[in-house]
Amino acid sequence: MSNKKILIVDDNPYVRRGMCVRLTANRYETFFAGDAVAAIAEARKHQPDLIILDLALPAGDGFVVIQWLKAIPALDLIPIIVVSARDARENGPRVLKAGAQAYLQKPVNDSEFLAVIRRALGEPALRNKSVVYELGMA
Repeated sequence: MSNKKILIVDDNPYVRRGMCVRLTANRYETFFAGDAVAAIAEARKHQPDLIILDLALPAGDGFVVIQWLKAIPALDLIPIIVVSARDARENGPRVLKAGAQAYLQKPVNDSEFLAVIRRALGEPALRNKSVVYELGMA
C-alpha cells in the first residue's frame, strides 16, 4: 500500500483521531479539518487522494462542501466518502447524487471503513464485502 493522503473532515476531534489511528495503521497520511471552510482550505493545501467527510459541520454542511469541491477544477476529481450519523436511507442517495463515491453511517466498523476507502482509491479490496451506498450499487 502506498502513502496516499486522506483529508478527514469532521467537527468531532475524537472521531477525527479514531479515523486517523485506523488510517495511519494502514499507511495512509492524514490531514484534518473541523468545519466546511477549513475543509476547502485543507483540500487546496494538501491536494489529498481522498476526502472523508461528515455531513454535520459548522460553517456549512457536508453537502455544501461537496458542492464547493466539485466547483473547483483542481479538487473536483478527488473521491469523497461521506461518513455521517444521519440516516443512510435518506442521505445515502443524496450524497451520491451530489458527487460522493460512498456513504457510510456512523458508527462504522473498521473492515467496512477500510474496504470502501480502498475501493475509492482503486486499491485491492478486502475479502469481505459490506452493504453501503456506493456509486454503481443498487
